[in-house]
Amino acid sequence: MLKNFWYACEFSSAVSDQPKPIKMLGQNFVLYRDAQGQVAVLSDRCPHRGAALSLGWVEDNCIRCPYHGWKFQADGQCIDIPANGQDHPIPKKAQTASYPVQEKYGFIWMFYGDLPAAERPPIPPLPEYDDPNFHPIFVEVKFNAHYTRVIENALCPAHMATVHAKSFGAGFAQDPRVAPYEVKEENWGISAKLKYANFTQPKGIFKLFFRPSRTELNAKTTFYLPNITIVESDFVRGKMVNYAIHVPVDETTTISKRIQFRSVFKQKWADPLFVKFHYKVCEEDRGVSESQYPPVIPDSFTAEVHTPSDALPLAYRKLRQKCMAMGWGLNAKPTAADFSLPTNGHTTPTAELTSSSVH
Repeated sequence: MLKNFWYACEFSSAVSDQPKPIKMLGQNFVLYRDAQGQVAVLSDRCPHRGAALSLGWVEDNCIRCPYHGWKFQADGQCIDIPANGQDHPIPKKAQTASYPVQEKYGFIWMFYGDLPAAERPPIPPLPEYDDPNFHPIFVEVKFNAHYTRVIENALCPAHMATVHAKSFGAGFAQDPRVAPYEVKEENWGISAKLKYANFTQPKGIFKLFFRPSRTELNAKTTFYLPNITIVESDFVRGKMVNYAIHVPVDETTTISKRIQFRSVFKQKWADPLFVKFHYKVCEEDRGVSESQYPPVIPDSFTAEVHTPSDALPLAYRKLRQKCMAMGWGLNAKPTAADFSLPTNGHTTPTAELTSSSVH
């Protein structure tokens, strides 16, 4: 896992004025909206006796601990301890970690790291979100697999004819070859354009996109650090963009929060059909991703066999290793030190950011 990036941790629509618990990077966080609609993200742990703040309630733009009623501002500072009354000062350590927040592209983004604001990698662009030519659907899929394997699955151009033989990949059955392609560097990411010259008609709802029995499919796959994949498919009748944030919950769990954009059949009546088909495709991926061993992609490039079609996944591995070499790796399993108290508001505790060569 990596620090010093903006992480989309939840859909905007899922966060209200009620505390919302989430788990990410092996740690627990709580999200809530204040009276002005602004989102706050805090560590889901009261520094007093470790109770989950997400079991409490929002009051005056703050959150109350459910155990002893301590009241915390959005910056993590405690401003009221009911048992103390007015005669006792609030201890300086009575604060919990808070995190910078942005709300963009239908997601709540939190920055996890120790970089100054001016040095933080940006949230990558998503032009389709505001493009009236595209209609979105929102889905969420859980994988009992490490996020690196889930990401590589999304970047792999060679598994369609096998893993997805009963869905959109049926169109590759007669010619599963992957033509040579070039990996291009992006701002904090990579991309590749792929062309399939003999893409026959697939099964399921995707067959509505094709007229001829054989047609050319142009695709572009993009990865942005730390965990975003975008797969653009240009069909005869229109275009589809699959945007996915692969949230690293812990070492064995990944939740992919996705937006699928389509330029055809944009009526809402078609949404359930596309949602159902999307889940079918994800189920096909799930079995393979959850079976992979080792669970995490190896650090050594010689630990697994590679072919030319693996150029994009290999570029991802190299990009990730560059971040590790910069000291941006996170401990695979949080320890007691990971829950050290912050020294000030809107700062991730230094102990939480212990660099490591692990995942």
